[in-house]
Amino acid sequence: MMAKVFKRSHGWNHKKTERIYHLLQLPVIRKRRLRRLAFPKMPLTQPIVPNETWSMDFMSDSLLNGSKIRILNVVDDYNREYLGYDIARSLPAERITRTLDDLIDFHGKPRRIRIDNGPEYRSHKLALWAKENAIELRFIQPSKPTQNSYIERFNGTYRTEVLNSFLFDSLQQVWNETEKFQFKYNNQRPHGALMDMPPVEFKKHREAQINGLLQISSEGNNPKVEFT
Repeated sequence: MMAKVFKRSHGWNHKKTERIYHLLQLPVIRKRRLRRLAFPKMPLTQPIVPNETWSMDFMSDSLLNGSKIRILNVVDDYNREYLGYDIARSLPAERITRTLDDLIDFHGKPRRIRIDNGPEYRSHKLALWAKENAIELRFIQPSKPTQNSYIERFNGTYRTEVLNSFLFDSLQQVWNETEKFQFKYNNQRPHGALMDMPPVEFKKHREAQINGLLQISSEGNNPKVEFT
């Protein structure tokens, strides 16, 4: 406080101050830059079973009155299914964990969730929630959005077909249009990486294939015996 008063009343020349420090051989305290934690690069691979890896990310937009809104999107990397979302003016860690709990109740628990290094994801509450639920939080490297390409590609589609296609007066309108988009995206929109099938159809197709292979395997291990 006294330093601020002195600066306003008498002026403060930082160069002169440094010279006096050097003449008196006083230590000069320099501010050190904080270093970010280093995260290893993880390969982006498509899981072979559902709920192996989820990806989630935030988006931002604004209503017609200028107020800002946040959107949390969650997809399953296995079949790119749009699992769920949350939309609000603010999305703190407590709300994120509640949203994830709801998705787990409906879809089952994932082994891991891929996320970026945003402040919402670095919170202690989210880390504690993940530990209690035995879910790995897999952070991508800073400034490397391509390491989370599944959700980044989805965000581009969502912005084009929802956020940039409508002018919203309220949060409820964003919820309504997002709900319509979710159904269309999961059940009607073909995906080139999914054999030109929508996510839900691709999932059913894979399940039918696996069940067929299991049936063939069980028949081979237990051959039928014909009685004459």
